[in-house]
Amino acid sequence: MAALGRSSAAATTSLSSSSALFRRSLHLPPSQLSFPRARFSVNATCPFFSDNNGNKISLPQDVVASKPSPLELLKTSAADRYTKEKSSIICIGLNIHTAPVEMREKLSIPESHWAQVIKDLCALNHIEEAAVLSTCNRMEIYVVALSQHRGVKEVTDWMSKVSGISIPELREHQVLLYNAYAAQHLFEVASGLDSLVLGEGQILAQVKQVVKAGQGVPGFDKKISGLFKQAISVGKRVRTETNISSGSVSVSSAAVELALMKLPDSSFADSGVLVVGAGKMGKLVIKHLAAKGCRKMVVVNRTEEKVNAIRKELKDVEILFRPISDMLACAAEADVIFTSTTSESSLFSKENVQMLPLVSHGRRRLFVDISIPRNVEPSVSDLETALVYNVDDLKEVVAANKEDRLQKAEEARGIILEELNKFEAWKDSLETVPTIKKFRAYVERIRASEMEKCLSKMGPDVSKQHKDAIYALSMGIVNKLLHGPMQHLRCDGKNDSSLSEVLENMRALNRMYDLETETSLIEEKIRVKMERVQK
Repeated sequence: MAALGRSSAAATTSLSSSSALFRRSLHLPPSQLSFPRARFSVNATCPFFSDNNGNKISLPQDVVASKPSPLELLKTSAADRYTKEKSSIICIGLNIHTAPVEMREKLSIPESHWAQVIKDLCALNHIEEAAVLSTCNRMEIYVVALSQHRGVKEVTDWMSKVSGISIPELREHQVLLYNAYAAQHLFEVASGLDSLVLGEGQILAQVKQVVKAGQGVPGFDKKISGLFKQAISVGKRVRTETNISSGSVSVSSAAVELALMKLPDSSFADSGVLVVGAGKMGKLVIKHLAAKGCRKMVVVNRTEEKVNAIRKELKDVEILFRPISDMLACAAEADVIFTSTTSESSLFSKENVQMLPLVSHGRRRLFVDISIPRNVEPSVSDLETALVYNVDDLKEVVAANKEDRLQKAEEARGIILEELNKFEAWKDSLETVPTIKKFRAYVERIRASEMEKCLSKMGPDVSKQHKDAIYALSMGIVNKLLHGPMQHLRCDGKNDSSLSEVLENMRALNRMYDLETETSLIEEKIRVKMERVQK
């Protein structure tokens, strides 16, 4: 690099090599990541620049003309990275597929803190926009970063600081996705394709909550809010068009749905419901019962503590606790009995079930046993007054539903790719918006100036009718002249132009009319960041 101080040509070559290194670091072919040629002269005012690893490379004193400002240092570091990198959408975080619960809980962020986290993230030097998706299964941060690798470093450092997890450990377990891959991931999350239970619906409500919590928060801006709103649309469309959420895919939900199918009018309204056991599986059964409209049930358990905890979660459901000693008395009053205990001996034998009073309307008492070992003796099914289902019966239903959901997931991925193309076209179109605005303003200034000259030459006696006609003429000419350039600056899927063609058209327009859109926008972003750092 010593030749850098002696030859501007060598400097240009070195910086071009830096671009190639950066491109390779993203694992992208040259056709997918092209940078404008770096401009660097022997009269540069910056005493060093950084390589792609952030290492400072000093320049000989003979090329240092004057002491640079912090803004100039920021703009010229990493081979003029701000004129070579577009801002990137990045997804970074932990989820149930990549990290254990012990790590996820350290990074869990309550909804009440989301707004402050967005502000904290956007206070980092290279982060423009941010959003937080924090659930029991994931804590993912979505950001728009001025510099891709520096943005990742800053967010990872922040995550380590707030969680106490070391950076190497975070990197080992983190999700890290860029641009279209980050958007596709969020669309799959909102559609339930990345959930533990394929197609589950709760995650879509949680994605909606991100948008609700971000409204009006500085940093939850156009690209990130647009990304999450599109994800909500994708989630709704997938569920509507594929019906991926239908059919039970867990034993507990299948147990409740099976019982519902066997009841008159498929309703728990007129049936006595008993749940024996309030452990993990029992709790899930109770929640599914509530979700299916059961508003009153009896729960038999060894202690009342777990039942009280469930009551707090399901405040609109009447849950009556009874000790295990009252189990048979409660069974005598129940039409449907769910068992889910860890007891190693049977709770319901053929003899004691035979002694229970008959169920009203001549129906058989329904036992749904999801315990291993079984809580209901197999011989109970020999009774004409009882109908017994166990885990194996339910597994067939669950397996069939899972296979159905896998097929629907393939349909969902087709929808996601279609919606991803729409989002990418919308995002890419944002790149040309400043150029379009500046070019329109430039042309309007010329039009207004020339019209004013024309009217001044015509003298003071020009009627309003003639002025209006001249104005209409000038506007008509301008709009017709603008039509062609505007068409070639669009990247919204309504024309055949590729993104590279549109961006080349934008750069050509900037050069021809000296609009300097890209530079001025980037400088403004950098100024904002520098002011934030200095405060």
